[in-house]
Amino acid sequence: MDIRTKSVHTGVNIDKTFNSVITPIYPTSTFFFDEIGKHKGYDYTRSGNPTRTALEANIAALEGGVNCSATATGMAAITTVLFFLKPGDHIITGDDIYGGTYRLFNAVLKPMGYKFSFINMRDLNKVKAEVTKDTKMIWIETPSNPLLNIIDLQAAIDIAQKAKALSVVDNTFLSPYFQRPLEFGADIVVHSTTKYLNGHSDVVGGAIVYANTELQERGRYLVNALGVSQSPYDAWLVLRGIKTLGPRMEAHQANAVKIAHFLEGHKNVKKVYYPGLKSHPQPDLIQKQMKGFGAMLAFELNTVQVPLNQFFKKLKYFALAESLGGVESLIETPWFMSHASMGPALKASGITQETVRVSVGIEGADDLIADLDQALKG
Repeated sequence: MDIRTKSVHTGVNIDKTFNSVITPIYPTSTFFFDEIGKHKGYDYTRSGNPTRTALEANIAALEGGVNCSATATGMAAITTVLFFLKPGDHIITGDDIYGGTYRLFNAVLKPMGYKFSFINMRDLNKVKAEVTKDTKMIWIETPSNPLLNIIDLQAAIDIAQKAKALSVVDNTFLSPYFQRPLEFGADIVVHSTTKYLNGHSDVVGGAIVYANTELQERGRYLVNALGVSQSPYDAWLVLRGIKTLGPRMEAHQANAVKIAHFLEGHKNVKKVYYPGLKSHPQPDLIQKQMKGFGAMLAFELNTVQVPLNQFFKKLKYFALAESLGGVESLIETPWFMSHASMGPALKASGITQETVRVSVGIEGADDLIADLDQALKG
């Protein structure tokens, strides 16, 4: 089945009483039992809810997983996955991952005894060299946030399998429309559904997609035990947003390609990071594992000619805001905003004070380019 068809039809037809075309919202905290030990599949909404089940079935189908857990936020999904491990276990991950993920790993879990290696994961020899007897997980973010570096999924997953470690892929930037890590053998895929899956900047949420039933059973147990499951209404909003995932991603990408080419030719832009440009250093890998380029890009602004604050203030259609993946265009400075919690590690990641991250929306491309052009004049 085409992924666009799955987006519209999976998890929908659950109302057998009135034949509702749209999945109903079940805003109940609890469900009554017919008798002791007998109910209709649900007992308490933290543990399970029909609306959330519908969303989980949908996302699992899009990624090709056996099941999914929908969580309250993207960080709730990431936190849950790290509870698969215990203090003393070692995790290998990138040095340019999302700032919130880095903060959780470095400032919360590391003091608890978890061990982390933050490295350049494009260098597979470095990944192999970091593996120890305690390595229990390889955390992959590709494309990376915000520099759009591409990690070789198959190679990194093979290293994890050889080490008998879990391979986990954050697929938020591309969504299952443009990349499906489970097809390369990943154990778990995580999403911030706040972003492209929902696509409308009106809800926060996360998802954990499992490659097999053993992981599913452990993950769903943890989500319930930690109390991080998503509310029925928020799950309904994400399910509604997913219906337009295909056309949105195509529109996002078409705009991003045009904007990336415009920025690459501008005198006040030093460098552009975007997988759809010929200048990206990893074209073969992009073609191998990605079905599209996505709509996230970053660039280095010549702040001598165009001061950062001045640039942002002049923009009309790009909101200076964190987050990404909504229908509207957003722009930010990772150094001072989304990745500020990385502190001194920012320099090693390649992020600079001149790095600007852009989430390209679905507005008219010519309007967005004109807006950037006037702001870049200095």
